[in-house]
Amino acid sequence: MTDQRTSGRFDIAEVASSLPKTATTLLVDRYLTDREAASARVFRVYKPTPPHYHAMCDEYLYVFSGRGTFWMEDAANKAEFGPGELLFFKRNTVHALPDILEEPLVFLSIDTPRRDPKDVIFVNPADGTPESFIQESRGGSY
Repeated sequence: MTDQRTSGRFDIAEVASSLPKTATTLLVDRYLTDREAASARVFRVYKPTPPHYHAMCDEYLYVFSGRGTFWMEDAANKAEFGPGELLFFKRNTVHALPDILEEPLVFLSIDTPRRDPKDVIFVNPADGTPESFIQESRGGSY
């Protein structure tokens, strides 16, 4: 996808409310921008997410709604998070979301450089594939 916009305005609540109530994948996302230097997405988490990492991008996750637990680098770092918090980790940092405590669990994600949807490597390959990890939502015109 090539994003030719030079600017944009997005209603995150509207985008979040357009995501489906259920999913067969762990996440469903909607790209707001998709440029080589960075991508911006809104995504909803439907199931606990096993340890994984992204080899090609750093990730900034702003918690829009919901609550859960999250860890980065080591499961011993597990802590609760909630709306208004920002989670950040560099590429190749193993992270997981073991518990969803309140739904809907929605994040605004900024990935630098852009995150290819196939860029997810599970620590235990039996935990999933890029196809079981995330599904792109195509509703709306953002």
